[in-house]
Amino acid sequence: MTGPRAGFERRVQGALDAIPSRIPVVLGGCGSGRTWLLHRLRERAPRGTVQYVDVERCASTPERFLAALTSSSPFPWHGDHTPPTSARGAFDSALQFLATASAPGGTPCTFLLDEALELRTFESFPGLRHVLRELLTTLTASQNHFLLTTRYTARAHRLLRDATARYEVMHMPPLAASDVDDLLVPVLTGFSQLPPTDRDDLSRSIQVLADGRSSYVLAIGEAMSQMGRGAEPISALAALLSPGGVLDRGCRFSYELRLHRARGYGALKAILEILAAEEPLNLTEISIRLRRTPGSTKDYLSWLEDVDLVASRQKRYSFADPLLRVWVRLHCRPLPPSQEDVAREVQQYAFARLPQSVPAATPEPLAEAPVMVYAGAEAEDRKGWGIIEID
Repeated sequence: MTGPRAGFERRVQGALDAIPSRIPVVLGGCGSGRTWLLHRLRERAPRGTVQYVDVERCASTPERFLAALTSSSPFPWHGDHTPPTSARGAFDSALQFLATASAPGGTPCTFLLDEALELRTFESFPGLRHVLRELLTTLTASQNHFLLTTRYTARAHRLLRDATARYEVMHMPPLAASDVDDLLVPVLTGFSQLPPTDRDDLSRSIQVLADGRSSYVLAIGEAMSQMGRGAEPISALAALLSPGGVLDRGCRFSYELRLHRARGYGALKAILEILAAEEPLNLTEISIRLRRTPGSTKDYLSWLEDVDLVASRQKRYSFADPLLRVWVRLHCRPLPPSQEDVAREVQQYAFARLPQSVPAATPEPLAEAPVMVYAGAEAEDRKGWGIIEID
């Protein structure tokens, strides 16, 4: 990549390579490219020096997590191989392994912990009340290198509030048009043969429609390839958001996952439906539509912010992911949307986001659905609690 994502990747690698190394904590929503970044870093590292761990997939019980962590590791396990007799003992052994494992020659190794905050699930086991804080303390004292990611921005900020300056918060930047161009070359048939002006216009349109999220860009590019010559991004987006489409399934996963990580499931769904109909709204406007008191509504909104489903700007609330809002409008109702419903909603979404000088084509009815430029600051802003945060 040659755009802002390349610069971001270099900053992450620079934090890992610093002496002493810093611990990047990469924050970004669903589909923003966090996992893609970790795989890129692993592929570029010398063989046997890096371990990638999908915490979300293997954090079941502390005992099973320890077994998964050590059995899949390229690093030897120097600890006690006696099976732990308690959840507390298993977690202590896992922390010891992270802190003391080494690469060939005894040099420090690197752990890439994807969705690291999912270790919080262990706090329901006896003797494990402060799992995440223990994790941060252990990683800080270790000579090894660590990179953590999470989709839960608000929770990460609270957790790192009192952390040491070794932790460096980095927000995953949205894809710029130049990044989109690089992603589309291998997935969109004929893209590289387009005239430069047409290619740039298409990259910018897809970047805007995808809200700069890697997974959305790739989905649109692949759908356009499947649709064949003459396909355009708005029709591809309509196909993807139709029942059974790739983005229908992806948005459903993001929606349900975050709601199940929050409190007040039913009320939170109701607020999301209210904001899907109209946004932004302030607290009073939402409480009136919800028919609840402002106090209880404020609690619900704070729980939605806690899992980054909504964002508040100047005391007005809206969806953090604009495409998820389109999905809620289409799919959170008694009957699946018709082809006309999907075409209408996608057309309205595209018209609101694309420049007026670039007319949005109306997507054709579908016979059957196939089963923001980054301008982040370069300066590092050191917060009052000692964490370096890069926006």
